[in-house]
Amino acid sequence: MGSAALSGATADEELIRELYTEHAGPLLGYVLRLVRGDRQRAEDVVQETLLRAWRHPESLDPARGSLRVWLATVARNIVVDGERARRARPYEVGEDALSVVPADGNEIDKAMLAWEVMEVLAELAPHHREVVVEVYYRGRSVAEAASVLGVPPGTVKSRTYYALRQLKLLLEERGMTPEVAL
Repeated sequence: MGSAALSGATADEELIRELYTEHAGPLLGYVLRLVRGDRQRAEDVVQETLLRAWRHPESLDPARGSLRVWLATVARNIVVDGERARRARPYEVGEDALSVVPADGNEIDKAMLAWEVMEVLAELAPHHREVVVEVYYRGRSVAEAASVLGVPPGTVKSRTYYALRQLKLLLEERGMTPEVAL
């Protein structure tokens, strides 16, 4: 690419290049600590952070305060949102998981029922689903679930109560009784 092409760079290209040159290195170091050394993920977060800064030029105004602090806050939020999204997604399983389902009709009915219950659980709000999984499927006490989820025991009790109410309604909408499903 010749110098004529380079001199035709737009103001946007210059802005993103300047942001990258000035802030990418320190930001990458910060994000690497947040993602426990996962370099690929850290690079993705830095790229997304700089892209957001470019999309919101008002954030670049020096009168609003330190740009680097703003970038660090945006990067941290991206990491936190990514972690929350990862936790909300169901675990991925390969074809091997299907081989554990016995061919016997009764067992297939149980597997289908379990599948329907999992679909209903997926409709719950993430914080309600987490509590149901911890208390009912993993068999944790309220105190243990509170510790795992990082919330007070009273919150676990409250979320469990509302989650079970919602779960009952969702099961009834599908023509299932909670006693059979759970």
